[in-house]
Amino acid sequence: MTSIPTTWLREHRACSEAMEWLETQPDMGSAWRTCRRADWMIWYAARANVPREQVVLAACACARTALRFVPAGESRPRVAIETAEAWARGEATIDQVRAAADAAYAAAAAASAYAYAAAAAAAAAASAYAYAAYAAADAAAYAADAAYAAAYAAAYAADDDAAAYAYARRTALSKMANAVRRVIPSAPKVAP
Repeated sequence: MTSIPTTWLREHRACSEAMEWLETQPDMGSAWRTCRRADWMIWYAARANVPREQVVLAACACARTALRFVPAGESRPRVAIETAEAWARGEATIDQVRAAADAAYAAAAAASAYAYAAAAAAAAAASAYAYAAYAAADAAAYAADAAYAAAYAAAYAADDDAAAYAYARRTALSKMANAVRRVIPSAPKVAP
C-alpha cells in the first residue's frame, strides 16, 4: 500500500478540503477506492503524470453524465466529448478538439442554465488537453472543471432548494468518481 504523499500534495497545492479528507484515509489506495470527488481524482491524476489520454478519457466520462441535460437536437456537447475521446485514441487532431470545444462553448452560450452547465462540462472535457501543449496545469484545471460542471448541471436541475442542490452535486460527483475509476482503476503513484 502506498502512503499518502502529503508533502507532494502540498507542493502541488491540493485544496484544504481534500487534504483534510485524506487525513482520514489509511493509504492512497484506500483513498482512491473510496473517494467520492471526481474533480479531486482528475486533479490528482493529471498532476501525477497519468498519461494525458487517460485523463482526457476520465474527464470525458464525467462530462458524459451531464449530456442528459442538453436539449434534444443539440449535438455540439456530445460531439466535443467524442472528439476528445477520438484524440485520446489517436484518431483526431488537437485542432479538431479545439474546434469541437469551441462549438460546445457556443452551445453553452445559447442554453438555459442547466443545459449551459452540461454544455460547459462537455467543452471543458474537450478542452482538457487541447491546451496541454502550452500549460499542463491549465489542462489539469480544464479536466477537473469537466467534473465540476457536470456535477453543477445535475445539481442545478435538481431544485432551487439548497439541500437538494448540495445532495445532487454530491451524488453526481460520486457517480463520476466511479467513472474515473473505470478509466484509471488504481491510485497513480507519485514520488514521495
